[in-house]
Amino acid sequence: MIQERRRSRTLGLLAVAVVACLVGLLAHATGTRSLELETVDLRFDLRGAEHDPPEVAVVGIDAKTLSAAGTFPFSRTWHARVIDRLDGAGARAVAYDVEFVEQSDDLDADNALVTAVANSRATVLAATETDDDGEPNVFGGGGVVESIGARAGSVQFPADDDGVIRRMPAQAEGLGSFAIKAAELATTRSPHPAGQPRPRLEPPPGESMWIDFTGPPGSVRSASFVDVLRGRFPKNFFRGRIVVVGATAPSLKDTFFTATSGEEVMSGAELNAHAIVTALRGYELREPSSLVDGLIVVLLGALAPLTALLGGPRRALFVAPVAVPLLMVGAYVAFDQGWILPVVSPLIAWLLGIVGVVIIGAVTNAIERQRVHDVFSRFVGQQVVDEVLSCADGARLRAVQVYGTILFCDLRGFTTYSERHPAPVVLEALNHYLTLMSEAILDAGGTLTAYLGDGIMALFGAPITYEDHADRALAAADEMLRRLPAFNAWLRENGHEGPFDMGIGLCTGPVMSGNVGSERRLEYTAIGDTVNTASRLEGLTKGTPHQLFLSDATRRALLRPPPRELQEIGELEVRGRGERVLVWTFAGVPGSEPVVVRVAGDGERPGEGEPRDQQAAGVADPGLPPA
Repeated sequence: MIQERRRSRTLGLLAVAVVACLVGLLAHATGTRSLELETVDLRFDLRGAEHDPPEVAVVGIDAKTLSAAGTFPFSRTWHARVIDRLDGAGARAVAYDVEFVEQSDDLDADNALVTAVANSRATVLAATETDDDGEPNVFGGGGVVESIGARAGSVQFPADDDGVIRRMPAQAEGLGSFAIKAAELATTRSPHPAGQPRPRLEPPPGESMWIDFTGPPGSVRSASFVDVLRGRFPKNFFRGRIVVVGATAPSLKDTFFTATSGEEVMSGAELNAHAIVTALRGYELREPSSLVDGLIVVLLGALAPLTALLGGPRRALFVAPVAVPLLMVGAYVAFDQGWILPVVSPLIAWLLGIVGVVIIGAVTNAIERQRVHDVFSRFVGQQVVDEVLSCADGARLRAVQVYGTILFCDLRGFTTYSERHPAPVVLEALNHYLTLMSEAILDAGGTLTAYLGDGIMALFGAPITYEDHADRALAAADEMLRRLPAFNAWLRENGHEGPFDMGIGLCTGPVMSGNVGSERRLEYTAIGDTVNTASRLEGLTKGTPHQLFLSDATRRALLRPPPRELQEIGELEVRGRGERVLVWTFAGVPGSEPVVVRVAGDGERPGEGEPRDQQAAGVADPGLPPA
């Protein structure tokens, strides 16, 4: 049975591990994407900001510029002048995040802008669509951008389901990415800055790449458009940088929520600046393969069940929580090294594993408690069962040495009776007798440790400790003697042979009590010299007019007056003991005067003279010293 319970527990824990892993993998594939993205934003916050990245700068069409210009859009000659200023200031490239789709009403201004773009070191222009020939629709299309040595790229960014921009596309609407075009053009047209790593500009496989934001809005060096137009900026302010020119005023509505903006918004110009830095640095922020993600989920989901399987539920509940801070720290360290590891789906799998272990443990404990209750309630009263089960981990069922009182009883002549009658008749009479006597023992708080044919062995004082164990045992013996006439009357009424006498032996002293047996069968019992003496005292009542013998140790252990007056019998020899035992019985009944009682000899039939000692009960004598 124990092996079956272990097998069931093992299968249950393995099932928990499988379910936790499958649910975690399913959550990773479908339902946790939005939560996972929020953890990415949190990782950006924890990493902190790199203010003023050296690769880029922003020239913003801000509120100051709009105030000075009066209207927007303004003349393209202003844009031409800004490009000339930036090229003269040593900018590696100019990424112009303002769309010039059609010709304006001022042809001279248009020509000035085209000339400024053609004369600049490297300029990339913003576009959102192409013409019929697949050319970017800038300056009217028709290949004008290519003819003047410039580039055009898409400024569109895909937003996640929560409206936050975290990734940059390699291309959109047939156009390459504006940020990637700017990084490529700056690298090919301008000398590579000393001390900076040479970028891997080719995008990694996939539709989009993570933008490795260097910080929140405002972390990129910036200047006002109107100040650049007027030449009012520090020397070398833009030297060696890719300068993004674009709208930054909120009224122009070119703002976005990003992974690092929180409740604020980031301008499109600064968003492109972060995307350019990402491209120049080789797209360092990336996700591992699906296999690695799945492995992390499986490891977290299986951790608690496998730990419980190998080391028990308590160890699982101690070890498993450690995995959470380790996962968090590991995810942060990995993010700092450029890897985005999953967090939410492994936590879901881990939580399911923990809950599963708790449920399996609770179910197993409930089944075990019910099993103990079912088995133990056959031997002790309901109150005793409840007290035993209330003790943590069934400690009272383990082997312990206690000071208690042992009761043995036997129905005289029943073995001979059973040989002369059919089995159903014998069992009917025996069951009625055992029921009456067992109830008397249980009502007194005793523990039924064994049925020995027509005999009973009971323990008082364990597994629940009673100071008045001797009083309880003597009260039980008295009640048993009072119930014997009722049993004999039942025999007569039902046509059975009778009447019968009984013998009861009581002895008090140290006993070893606890569960004994094998994995397939356990019994709660008591062993020791006190048990042997009680058994032999019961046997010594045979051939005497007395039906109860109790040792002087039992009499001295009484805390209350006995239910009947006690009469001293005298010191009797008890087989297996070197010293004689002073024996008492109930006074005021026939044969209460002192008598000479022979010692039960060897070779007599059990139940007809031989005392029911531990060997008769199938329990080995541990060889404890006499009480």
